[in-house]
Parts: sequence; C-alpha cells; structure tokens
Amino acid sequence: MLSQGFVSAAAIAASVLFILSLGGLSNQEKAKRAVWYGIIGMAVAVFFTALGPGIGGYWLMIPMIIIGAVIGTRLARRVEMTEMPQLVAALHSFVGLAAVFVAWSADLERRRVLAERAADGMMQEFSAFAALVATKAPDELMFLQVEVVLGIFIGAVTFTGSVIAFGKLAGKVDGKPRQLPGGHLLNAGAAVLSLALAILYLNGAGFWTLLLLALLAFFIGYHLIMGIGGADMPVVVSMLNSYSGWAAAAIGFTLSNDLLIVTGALVGSSGAILSYIMCKAMNRNFVNVILGGFGGTQGPAAEIEGEQISIDANGVASALNDAESVIIVPGYGMAVAQAQSAVSDLVRKLRDAGKEVRFGIHPVAGRLPGHMNVLLAEARVPYDIVLEMDEINDDFATTDVVIVIGSNDIVNPAAQEDPNSPIAGMPVLKVWEAKQVFICKRGQGTGYSGIENPLFFKDNSRMYYGDARESINALLPMME
Repeated sequence: MLSQGFVSAAAIAASVLFILSLGGLSNQEKAKRAVWYGIIGMAVAVFFTALGPGIGGYWLMIPMIIIGAVIGTRLARRVEMTEMPQLVAALHSFVGLAAVFVAWSADLERRRVLAERAADGMMQEFSAFAALVATKAPDELMFLQVEVVLGIFIGAVTFTGSVIAFGKLAGKVDGKPRQLPGGHLLNAGAAVLSLALAILYLNGAGFWTLLLLALLAFFIGYHLIMGIGGADMPVVVSMLNSYSGWAAAAIGFTLSNDLLIVTGALVGSSGAILSYIMCKAMNRNFVNVILGGFGGTQGPAAEIEGEQISIDANGVASALNDAESVIIVPGYGMAVAQAQSAVSDLVRKLRDAGKEVRFGIHPVAGRLPGHMNVLLAEARVPYDIVLEMDEINDDFATTDVVIVIGSNDIVNPAAQEDPNSPIAGMPVLKVWEAKQVFICKRGQGTGYSGIENPLFFKDNSRMYYGDARESINALLPMME
C-alpha cells in the first residue's frame, strides 16, 4: 500500500495532465498530444488510487479492470467515426449509473456504521469506506447524506437521459420531440416529489426514499431528452457530458476522493461552457436546454414553392471546372457515407487546378461537437482551409460553387425566413447566396430532424442524389 501523501501527489499530477488535455483539445494541431495527456493522466489516476490506503478487494477489482479494458479496446477498434456520438452518449450513461450505485452503497455503509456504533460502539469489520464514515462527526454525516442525494439525482438523470440520447442518435428511438400528456408539468411534479423525498431522507427516513428518488430522477432524465428533437441532439450530447461530470464530482465528494472531484468539475464545467457556446450558435436559451424545452415545432410551417431539380455527375463536374472559388459544407451525411477521403481527393484536385477551396463548418454540424473537424483531419485536409461559420458566412455571396454534403438544418434558410420553423432564429450557413449550390443527398426525405429545407427548391440549387462517397468519387475522373 502507498501512503496517502504519495497518492495525493499522484492525484495532483493526474489533474494537471487532465487540464493540459482539455486545453490542448482546443487546437487541432495539438489535439493528438492532448489525447495522450488524458490517457496518461487516467492511467496514473487508476493505478495510484488502486494502491492507496484502505483499498482492498483486489481479487474482484483486478478482473473487473481487465474485463473493462478488453471491452473498451474491442469497442474502440470496432466503432466507426459515424457511431462516435452514440458511443459518447452510452459512456455518459455508465458514469451516471455508477454515481447512483456508489451513493446507494455509501448510504448502506453509513447505516451499518451507525447501527454497530449504537450496538456496542465498535466496528467489527472495516471496509475502506466504512472506515471513512466511522471517523465522521454527526454534522459531517449530514453532509455525506446531502452528497448521496445529489449523486443519486444527477446520476439517475444522466443515466436515462444518455440512454435515450443513444437511442435517438443510433436511430433506435424516434428523433422527433415527444412528451407524455402534461409535458413539463410532469417534470416539475417529479422534481418537487424528489425534493420532498430528499427532505424526508435527511430527516431520518429509510432507504426506500433513495430508491424512490432514483426512480423519479430516472423518469426526469427519460422525459427531458424524449422532449428534445433530433435537430438539437449535438447540444444534448454536450449537456449530458456536463451532467456526467457533475455526477463524477458527486461520487468524489461521497468517497472523499480529491481526484474525482477535480476531474468531475473539469468535465462538468467544460461541458456546460461548450453547451452554452453551442446554444449561442443555435440561438437557443441555455435554461431551455437544461429543462428540455426546445426542439419542437412553433406553429404551421411556411409553404415551400418550386420543385427539387436533380443534376448528374457531369453537370456538377462541369460547374466545378468552370468555378474559381468553391466552398464545401459537410454534415452528418458525409460521416455516414465515410466520404471524407473522397472529399479530400476532390479538394486536392481542385487546388491543383488553381481554384480556391475552403470548408464551412457549422458549430453543430454532425451529431457531436467537432465531428466534422475530426473527420476532415483524419482525411488530411489542411487545417487552414477549414473555417468556422463566423469566418466564412460573408463569403458565400462571392463564391461560384457550394457543395453541401449531407447537411440539412445548418444550411436551412427557414431558420431566418420562417418564424414557425423548429429552428427559427438559429444561425445557419448562407449557402443559398452563392451562384450555384449542389446538394449531395441520398434522397428527397427531410433527414434526421424531420424539417423540410427550402434550400432544395431554390432556383440556384440542384440535387445531386446518391451515396456521398460514390457521388464524390464519380466526380474525380472528370476534373480537369
């Protein structure tokens, strides 16, 4: 066993590595090194925590670590980038459920310690946590109870919310916003009952209060995320990331583990900041996001006039050969088709021909923050031509050709033109201002969010139907 001082020093080192990891992820060129900081930090955290004072049960711990490592490795090798958003949501659910289990266990240990104290004043068998509880004064035990309540509530909301988010992202649950009759009143009622149960528990009620509290929080998490539409799922994933961080911090307080507190606070605060930034990018109210009150229709949508006109590969290639400036706007359809390498080849040919080629990236493109940036970096697209929405939006009016690959909501003019649209007020890429717009899309459907897009019917827009990778590859032999 290592001394507590040594474990604390290791915790500080791991915390520094986590901070460096988060800081490095803000820059594409430093991201790989930042990931390694996080990996090393987590390895240090797990190793030195496992060897800390009062830790035992290695006969169970070591097999569980090995099993988890094997499962994690297999998943990492099998999961495609297109499935990364739902994988992240699933991992968030694990953190939330762990918080619930730890909080339940903590209260059972607290009750056992108090019962044995009352019986003979002696503890017959000390677990690491029981030993910790046994040293606490009555007022400190009250703080422990508060931590238990917070851990259960935040963890349970995170668990079911993340499970529903996983289902929506994976297409196993309908992406449209759905709520039970009563809507937000049900959430409010469940929250009030949760508060009442917490008060009863803090005043000495039995373990049943924690079980009911968890059930109510499970319902709140489920109902909150079910009420959010598919168009807003990137914000939901970021929000659940924040929730999972606070759940981890709650576990840290319960176990008196400084590293968990620091790590949870880092994840929770960074997730909250990212959610706020994304809400600003979508013109959403942050409080509404937390309460699950957005993503639904606002009224009858405006009627769309015109028709969708298709074009073949020859027509698109001819326009690209004649163009001087090209902007490519990728979306989730590019990820689904794994078309990033084909897009990179197209960019290389266009640039070799002396054309100006850039990418326009919306903050919520794809189903995970930074999704498109990661795919393009994987395909070795130069960082300097990948521009954010604010950097490129004014340039569409002077651009010859825009190619939209699998995007819908982020290029939807209804966000600015139709106050009844579910995405009304959301800042979008103004691709329709370009001379010509080609939309690479599988078919005429409304896409994941179910929102019709007037862009597809505009006079300067043409629909280039087909699988994104096959469609882009079809253009390559025709480029001059």
